[in-house]
Amino acid sequence: MRAVVQRVTKGSVTVGCSTVGQIGKGLVVLLGVGCEDTSQDAVYLAEKIANLRIFEDKEGKLNLSVRDIEGEVLVVSQFTLYGDCRKGRRPSFSTAAPPEKAEALYKEFIAHLERLGLRCAQGKFREHMMVEIHNDGPVTLLLDSAKLF
Repeated sequence: MRAVVQRVTKGSVTVGCSTVGQIGKGLVVLLGVGCEDTSQDAVYLAEKIANLRIFEDKEGKLNLSVRDIEGEVLVVSQFTLYGDCRKGRRPSFSTAAPPEKAEALYKEFIAHLERLGLRCAQGKFREHMMVEIHNDGPVTLLLDSAKLF
């Protein structure tokens, strides 16, 4: 499971003419699910993201998590995080999970964040979305449950 985590002042997702998810200060998580991912990957990444200390304390040091600041999380599915561009010019998505498996683990990831006390909003799975991200810093991190980076 892969995630692009961005610290934001606000974020939203629109499908068609409707805003389907929005947050204030917190994190936008672009989440990709791989074909070999399991529930353990969803739990690992949810706990890692919930506790990442990437918000500034009173001294300006990155010592606070999204939980500490009572921030929100906007989760957006993004299978293209599994795009392999090493060969040719068109990405291969052969290592991305099939939609049914990906959606189940995506929902499990969100449910675990909520169990950790975070307010979550989300995009719409398998839909074309317009994602508005007001990146703060910018602070952007790449995470992989297989710890590849």
